[in-house]
Amino acid sequence: MREEQNQTFARDFILLGLLDPNHYGLLLLSLILIMFMMAIMGNTVLILLIHLDARLHTPMYVLLKHLSFTDIFTITNIVPMMATNYLSGRKSITFVGCGFQIFLYVIFLGVECLILTTMSYDRYVAICHPLRYPILMNYRISVILASSCWFGGIINSIIHTSYVMHLPFCGTRTIDHFFCEIPAMWKLSCFDTSQYEERVYVSAVFFFLIPFSIILISYGQILRIVLHMKSMEAQKKAFSTCSSHLAVVAMYYGSCIFTYLRPKSYHAPGQDKVLAITYTILAPMLNPVIYSLRNKDVLCALKKIFGKALSHRNENF
Repeated sequence: MREEQNQTFARDFILLGLLDPNHYGLLLLSLILIMFMMAIMGNTVLILLIHLDARLHTPMYVLLKHLSFTDIFTITNIVPMMATNYLSGRKSITFVGCGFQIFLYVIFLGVECLILTTMSYDRYVAICHPLRYPILMNYRISVILASSCWFGGIINSIIHTSYVMHLPFCGTRTIDHFFCEIPAMWKLSCFDTSQYEERVYVSAVFFFLIPFSIILISYGQILRIVLHMKSMEAQKKAFSTCSSHLAVVAMYYGSCIFTYLRPKSYHAPGQDKVLAITYTILAPMLNPVIYSLRNKDVLCALKKIFGKALSHRNENF
């Protein structure tokens, strides 16, 4: 029985984590937990608003709802375990737990990249081809596109998770990261991973580089149309919206591209951790604010829902 337990423990991994066990680490953890709560609350409110308000049952908000789902799952997959390991002092994660974390993480990472690309296409059609919008981008098409994003993310995750978890880990099982991420995992293998790294680069091109290029082209076309607008107020509003969207997109894709398109020899644990914070914690917190809660339709829906809730409460009293 003891031998079986020792073999099971030998298959566990050790996550070194992000935070040092001191006052600064505790302060940073508190900040991360605040960001976690903001991300969960912001994305949950957005999903509820889209579900409850019929005016938000449009292609753009269908895609926003899927983006919010991926943000909630992404940050929930990472932060609770990181916080639990820090507070308990327990740094081990089981082989199965690590594989499950990779599987979910790769799904949500891939889906978010594809959803953001689809959203940029939706804005491009709405602004550059408004008369053809009902044909090129309607509710049915948005559902098909969102489903395709999830299908592509799941297939990609199955392939990568299967390969990574079948790598032989002969030496140390200490992962210098705060979660099981693929670049941190392949460093532990005693097997030549150069061929697999090439597959990761190809996957990164399809999920990061090409979508990012499509987004830039879409917003480039949008800005071209905006510059020809006669209303200065409309131009300012469009520039404000596009610039905030592009800032978040550049931060998200830039960190992903820099992480997954660098050669293995150029990966440094400190850099990888900082970059991972950007697309696993910061982006899920910022997306509901940038993409929706600044939106006039969403704010009107929020006021309407709260107004109904307050009036119902007053009637009861």
